[in-house]
Amino acid sequence: MNGDVTGSFELRNADFEKISRFVYEFCGINLHDGKRELVKARLGKRLRQGEFSSFSDYFKFVMTDEGTDELVEMIDSLSTNLTSFFREPAHFERLTEILKDMATSKKKLTLRFWSAGCSTGEEPYTLAIVVQEALAGRNDDVKILATDISTKVLRKAVTAIYDENKIRNISQPLLRKYFLRGTGSRNGQYRVKSDITEMVRFMRFNLKDSTVFSETFDVIFCRNVMIYFDTPTQQALIDRFYDCLRPGGYLFVGHSEGLTGLKHRFRYIVPSVYRR
Repeated sequence: MNGDVTGSFELRNADFEKISRFVYEFCGINLHDGKRELVKARLGKRLRQGEFSSFSDYFKFVMTDEGTDELVEMIDSLSTNLTSFFREPAHFERLTEILKDMATSKKKLTLRFWSAGCSTGEEPYTLAIVVQEALAGRNDDVKILATDISTKVLRKAVTAIYDENKIRNISQPLLRKYFLRGTGSRNGQYRVKSDITEMVRFMRFNLKDSTVFSETFDVIFCRNVMIYFDTPTQQALIDRFYDCLRPGGYLFVGHSEGLTGLKHRFRYIVPSVYRR
């Protein structure tokens, strides 16, 4: 296979349609025509690295058994992974209220969280910090499942190491309490402490997968993920989240999302927060 020496590839209509149709069927991401340049730019890098001569050759390769690893790389490249610690802070304030209300019970709590579309880990680690703060001094059983379709972001999440610019939304007291500051070659980096990381389990997961989890959840965070899906995919996902929640469980979606226009069985609490 010969690479394009100019570094530019033509994305023909037929190739864009094949790629976008497959990505939609595989993981629900809606690559409408407005995403054409994004597809061309991101996959163009994969073509150059793999020395493919065209998008057509590249797509034929990822559809083969030999191209399975590259298929994962393709999905990684087309997934948008924008996140930060304590993003949309009103959600974590609401969650704190919910947890403190639960803590009025003297009984040991068994709580299960799902961070769906966890990206590089900032959201599930934030959830763990909020739980630690809200349930301080208790011996509750809390576990957080964090999933994403991108293996690239999951590898980053598992390291639990973040650059200085990634932790700017964290207050100094919380930073000192839950992070280790790097020195020497790690200067300017911060590692999440083990008492937080031990609460989180990362797993690659396709939200279109019909796999049934072994247990239900008390809280599901799926924020700023559904905006990449069309309405039928959103509808199927909302139905699934309802079935995955325990009675009385909570669903948090992005502030720009909400469930308007979807048929659902949830009870509205406040904007972007729903309860089964």
